[in-house]
Amino acid sequence: MIIRKLTLNGYRNHDNTTVDFAPHLNLITGPNGSGKTSLIDAIHYLCMSRSFVASSDRYVVNHDSKYFMINGHFEGEIRKEFKIGCSYSRGEGKKIFVNDSPLDRFSDLIGMVPVVVLSPEDLKLTSEGPIERRSFLDGMISQISTRYLRHLIDYRRIRKQRNKLLQEHNGPLSLLRTYLEPWDKQLVYTGSAIIEKRAEILEKFKEYLLFQYQSITGLDVKPSLTYQTIAPGLKTFDEIRDEFDKQIRGNFDKEAEREQTMIGPHRDEVVFYLDDIELRNFGSQGQHRLFSMALKMAQLFYYSDQLDDRPIMLLDDVFGNLDQQKTDIITETLTKHSGQTFITSASERSFDETRFQNSSENSWYTVSEGNVKLKY
Repeated sequence: MIIRKLTLNGYRNHDNTTVDFAPHLNLITGPNGSGKTSLIDAIHYLCMSRSFVASSDRYVVNHDSKYFMINGHFEGEIRKEFKIGCSYSRGEGKKIFVNDSPLDRFSDLIGMVPVVVLSPEDLKLTSEGPIERRSFLDGMISQISTRYLRHLIDYRRIRKQRNKLLQEHNGPLSLLRTYLEPWDKQLVYTGSAIIEKRAEILEKFKEYLLFQYQSITGLDVKPSLTYQTIAPGLKTFDEIRDEFDKQIRGNFDKEAEREQTMIGPHRDEVVFYLDDIELRNFGSQGQHRLFSMALKMAQLFYYSDQLDDRPIMLLDDVFGNLDQQKTDIITETLTKHSGQTFITSASERSFDETRFQNSSENSWYTVSEGNVKLKY
């Protein structure tokens, strides 16, 4: 999958910008705050219906505008040519269009253009709490499995309704148990499907992580992960469902007391290791940085093997803290990968100009105050 053309209106510091991209490697350089990240953030927006930089749609609207509009022209193996557009205004909210037809559900966009983003924020994946790792896992799987995404949406809805019942009920516990029963059945079914899929994907993903970490670092250190859930070691849906049902029944009194759902995949954890050392608690800052990079590179190549269309790779200012050797390794790996890649950098020194000179596959752009120019 590639994006051929991107048009931005009122998006962050781009008033009116149109860029034609190369099909393989796209390097975007310029000073901090010039608008480099905004370009690839807009691509992410068209793929995932949200920014990877801003926490809210309203924060990406240009300060001189009341709305933003993004349009992208894409090409792929399944869909040969198509357009995705997104508009947002403070009065009307967000709208997404595919070939000028509005999408009823934003979730229908997920997976249409698979995308992987690597940014400094990815340090949170290894250094902060389990919600970061669950979010990464859910986002990764949702782009390759619409069924998983639908289960995830249903599970969140069911848990919200179940929690509401736990919080608002003030009658006998026997009556609460009766009211919870239909919600419990739905929770167990969708939750078990989520756990089953997470375990399946993570088992395959381990090998990609191992290869990418050792390729980037050149070290004979083995990265690994452990999936901590309510049904460790259980692989079939029926086994997981039976264990989930057993635990949801056994924790009824505790959940009634605390007025919240305490059992399920929303409490899962993924623990990362380097050899036998738990990364989150004992890893150095450099190890965290390299592990998070390996995670995203592993995601890229896992997608490439699983999907008919190659994913789009977005790297936002990730080379600043790397030595030249690791920068060269990652750049060379991405050059050999057949998909489309975007790299932003405040410095030009780390990159070989010959990759871009007289090339129909690669392009180098410079950005200054929201203005984009083709260098090579």
